[in-house]
Amino acid sequence: MDSTEIGRLLLLLRKERGLTQKQLAQALHVSAQAVSKWERGLGCPDVGLLAALSELFGVSMERLLSGDLAPNDLEVGNMKKLKFYVCPVCGSIVTAVGGGQFHCCGRTLEPLAARPADSAHSAQIQAVEEDWYITFSHPMEKGHFLRFAAYTTPDRLVLVRLYPEQGGEVRIPQLRGGSLYVCCSKDGLFTLPTP
Repeated sequence: MDSTEIGRLLLLLRKERGLTQKQLAQALHVSAQAVSKWERGLGCPDVGLLAALSELFGVSMERLLSGDLAPNDLEVGNMKKLKFYVCPVCGSIVTAVGGGQFHCCGRTLEPLAARPADSAHSAQIQAVEEDWYITFSHPMEKGHFLRFAAYTTPDRLVLVRLYPEQGGEVRIPQLRGGSLYVCCSKDGLFTLPTP
């Protein structure tokens, strides 16, 4: 934690918001001299102010403390680099092609590592009209179920959310040259062979 870097970042963020030191001080219930001291790298905000600063500037506390808002590396490519994230608390699903840090329910989300489907996570796939009708024999009980099925091609993603006590079946448009994924609430992410 470098107070000089944190100070530079706070100055940058304050100016981006069009705030004066006095306005920022009033919003945080501190003196303008305290804000000036932080921005000159002569001290850091009190830990109790980090949440308010994070919310005010729309920056994570981790980034505030690191004093760095370096952008993620630009990902020029396609959906082959797609990553899936699932919140372990609420089950929210996040997808991203590029890098980044994702948080939900106070936790940092890690990308799911896909592995080839085993017999418990296999599927039957048949063509029905313009779609693939995919059925799973996996349990769909409250404590153990499939969260989603997804199909990716180089330029698109089709994701179907599944819920406990719902049938283990989905219809996905027939798109060629892609990858099929299924996510189990207990066992993680699997890839399935496609026709």
